[in-house]
Amino acid sequence: MAVRGFPYAGLKDFLAALEQAGELRRVTVPVDPTLEISEVVTRTVGARGPALLFERPTRGEMPLAINLFGTQRRMAMALGVESVDEIGARIGELVKPELPVGWSGIREGLGKVMQLKSVPPKKVKTAPCQQVIYRDGDVDLGRLPGLQTWPDDGGIFHNYGLTHTKHPETGKRNLGLYRLQQHSPTTLGMHWQIHKDSTAHHAVAERRGERLPVAIAFGCDPVVSYSASAPLPGDIDEYLFAGFLRGERVEMVDCLTVPLQVPAHAQIVLEGYVEPGERLPEGPFGDHTGFYTPVEPFPVFHVECMTTQRDPVYHSIVTSKPPQEDGPIGHATERIFLPLLRLLIPDIVDYSMPEAGVFHNCVIVSIRKRYPKHAQKVMSSIWGAHLLSLAKLIVVVDDDCDVHDYNEVAFRAFSNVDYDHDLLLTQGPVDHLDHASYQQFWGGKAGVDATRKLPTEGYTRGWPPEAVMSPEVKALVDKRWREYGIS
Repeated sequence: MAVRGFPYAGLKDFLAALEQAGELRRVTVPVDPTLEISEVVTRTVGARGPALLFERPTRGEMPLAINLFGTQRRMAMALGVESVDEIGARIGELVKPELPVGWSGIREGLGKVMQLKSVPPKKVKTAPCQQVIYRDGDVDLGRLPGLQTWPDDGGIFHNYGLTHTKHPETGKRNLGLYRLQQHSPTTLGMHWQIHKDSTAHHAVAERRGERLPVAIAFGCDPVVSYSASAPLPGDIDEYLFAGFLRGERVEMVDCLTVPLQVPAHAQIVLEGYVEPGERLPEGPFGDHTGFYTPVEPFPVFHVECMTTQRDPVYHSIVTSKPPQEDGPIGHATERIFLPLLRLLIPDIVDYSMPEAGVFHNCVIVSIRKRYPKHAQKVMSSIWGAHLLSLAKLIVVVDDDCDVHDYNEVAFRAFSNVDYDHDLLLTQGPVDHLDHASYQQFWGGKAGVDATRKLPTEGYTRGWPPEAVMSPEVKALVDKRWREYGIS
């Protein structure tokens, strides 16, 4: 289970642990953040290679850490466990069946988990992230080795900035992970997609004619960095969730110029505001879909203050078609949230979101089929489940199929489907970044019922038994394998 006393106060502790474990390589020669670093990282990720610390980027004033979460082993290290499945097991032990199903059940379940652990953020008066302070004319985003990852990108992007906003009326905090295009030495484009909580905060501020205070932190401890990407319900605080994962409270400090708090051990913090009504063109950007997203108008963040640790390390990520570093991040989310997804949809035995489908594009689900059109009922439930509503393809298989064995899933889906009866077509919301839909934000979806068919579904031929070897013969061959001299 999670270690007692989370081992990393901040990013530098995690880097030291990775290096000690042989999971980090230092790149000591100069490397250009424009395209060159991206190509090095893409090759390294494809080879399941180590985390990288570029010590001498040719742009910026600090080292750049990347591919920190690029394998399942490093993702588990980041969360302080041997396997990310351990966290799902912890949640499953605390979230019991007596809780109501649906979103109220998920909220109560998460609330129960965090209340039991009693891990609200801990406010401190002084913090490493404010050891060096730049204000007014000294603010310069050129100090950061931001990346241009692909040739037709619209410029320099900062891809792992943890963005903090607060609802102007309720005061509810949001921590989100959004790409940030550098427009000038003091301004960034905020890629706040239509479904994101910060978009809602900004809409309220604009309606009120107010500036929205914003703070962006780079290089936080790995659990906080992960929590910014977690698909939590809007009324669940990301720092409570991070505290639960850590097993201890996250230290936070007041910003110097805006009414927000940031992680005390962040490497770099940007403080400022978004002006109501202001938009600038943002993009193109080679995103995790593997395609460039188009130029669109997005809000503009004005940086009034930059604070850093002494000798800070900048953290970023490269996005493109899989495989990339966000693959293990998505796998961790899949495993951690399985018990909560079962609260919402108790029919689910297991699920998988293949990296090749860029996660939300394809969901494979196993069920214990009990009645006619059970698979179609589960499809509809998934399309009503928070961010899983963006799924474009759902494949439902029986519970004896391992949803993580894609060859087995393909065998079931290719063999067990009569498309006149087992294909469900519908329409609904799709991801803001989806390029395949004929219009933005919504498009066609498909559900494939690859389960065994029932007589009550109109299948009257008698479902055939699958040809499998007897356990006795398999055990015999296991025992005699060396005798055969095959290998």
